[in-house]
Amino acid sequence: MTDVEPWGVVAPLVEAGDLNGGYDRVIAETGPEKVADALVAELLSRCGPAPEQAVVRLELTVPAETSIVVDIGFGPEGATLLGTGAEADEGADVWIAYPIADFARALYGTRGAGLHLRHDLSARWPDDPDPAEVAPLLARRRRGIRAGHALLRELRTAPPPLDDLAVAFGSDKWGGVHWYTQHYERHFAPLRDAPVRLLEIGIGGYDDPRAGGGSLRMWQRYFRRGLIHGLDVHEKRLDEPRIRTIKGDQSDGAFLDRLGAGLGGLDIVIDDGSHVNAHVLASFAALFPHVRPGGWYVIEDLQTSYWPSYGGGPSGPGTTMGLIGALLDGLHHKEYGKAPSYTDAHVTGVHVYHNIAFIEKGFNDEPGPARKPR
Repeated sequence: MTDVEPWGVVAPLVEAGDLNGGYDRVIAETGPEKVADALVAELLSRCGPAPEQAVVRLELTVPAETSIVVDIGFGPEGATLLGTGAEADEGADVWIAYPIADFARALYGTRGAGLHLRHDLSARWPDDPDPAEVAPLLARRRRGIRAGHALLRELRTAPPPLDDLAVAFGSDKWGGVHWYTQHYERHFAPLRDAPVRLLEIGIGGYDDPRAGGGSLRMWQRYFRRGLIHGLDVHEKRLDEPRIRTIKGDQSDGAFLDRLGAGLGGLDIVIDDGSHVNAHVLASFAALFPHVRPGGWYVIEDLQTSYWPSYGGGPSGPGTTMGLIGALLDGLHHKEYGKAPSYTDAHVTGVHVYHNIAFIEKGFNDEPGPARKPR
């Protein structure tokens, strides 16, 4: 088994769902403090920069227990955790109170779940302010309300389109080099609110452990309930809320098989790794069986299938395009009487665009037409 860092409380939260008290159960089983830590980390990962500095006090209320208090600073550098509990001071510009289960639902529930949940937003005002202090108090109140609104907006709105996210996080899947995001949106949009498990081969940044990860962050933001795994032959230290990185060689089929089993099934696999034809084929053979029905296996940069330096050439056996052609033949195995292989029986669609292919996983058991003798 490979060393995959456990998700702890995050996986139960994203998989809890809106109904049947799922969030209440996770809070009771894990403890409100650990859940609050995970929720605040998720919130901070979503918040962008603010034009001015302000402090928001977030109070997560727990039935029959003391509230969990967190101070969050907003400013040009983004959102940061300033203090929790006793560490929180009295310098907040605005106060937001949220029942902890409703806060979890706003972050991880179906889109728009935070619109009608209970919360309280207030900017404190002294009972008898000094007239000379009214103008500064009003300015502070406006600053606090804007910061509080910015926090609530991260709970209420859908993430931006995928091409905007690609540009924001520095992924090459849109703009200049590739134009893949339009195709990803077409196929992945129905999964956007689902608790998907995604593995992307190739993190970027070569041997720099802190470089790369733009696509992983893009997927983290796009799939608000997704658990995002990145695999790279180089050691990477980019773990963030809902992102885990794994070191390994995509040409090692035995390693990939253990990895797929250890991850407990995958909804999406994206091969943006070496693009060497032999590596692409080895990865597909090992990982496609671990994709769940209804999921997707994506192969990027099909152009290397034709490049001899990557082991490519004419579209025959041993090339990525040869694999694509074989999958199309296997999709129609009943029409020419072939005994089905695993992929023949489980590939239900092959969608090919310029330099990228989407392979759909399911059950290819639709009856073929009766063959009539001439």
